[in-house]
Amino acid sequence: MDLPPNNISPHGLAKLTVEAFARDRVIIRPPAEPRGVLANRAGVFVTVRSFGGQLRGCIGTIDPSCNTVAEEVIQNAISAATRDPRFQPVSFRELSGLQYGVDVLSRPEPVRGPEDLDPGVFGVIVETFDGLHRGLLLPRIVGIESVEEQWLAVHSKAGIRLGASVRVERFTVTRFGKD
Repeated sequence: MDLPPNNISPHGLAKLTVEAFARDRVIIRPPAEPRGVLANRAGVFVTVRSFGGQLRGCIGTIDPSCNTVAEEVIQNAISAATRDPRFQPVSFRELSGLQYGVDVLSRPEPVRGPEDLDPGVFGVIVETFDGLHRGLLLPRIVGIESVEEQWLAVHSKAGIRLGASVRVERFTVTRFGKD
């Protein structure tokens, strides 16, 4: 398979990756000389949705596990399309009806309290001090308008009871494609 063009967008790379994997079970290689954000190193979440906006998969990494965002997108696009435990793997028949979003995460920073959170700006990570439970919620999630809603949702996602002692961090994202 040919390499993706060096100037491909992050969500274009996610789309190309999922299509190659669903169609031929091929894992594409990253662009030879990725440009812009794809050349950086960061955590990345890939979201796959139907054209109707229904979530079809979302998987990512808080801390980078690859050398470049391009490699991170490829790895997480395949996982979002095939390994999200909430959904069946994306099938070849669905490909023409899918949209892709890529969130490139900033480095997480500690939060002092609720005044440091804003669901329209910051994603949030909560983790128990023993490290057994951890949850992440991206910013700008439809239906989450307040810090209280964000706090409840991230605790629920992590399986952490409200009031438990947790470590809290926030981050921003640079979003590409559909969210």
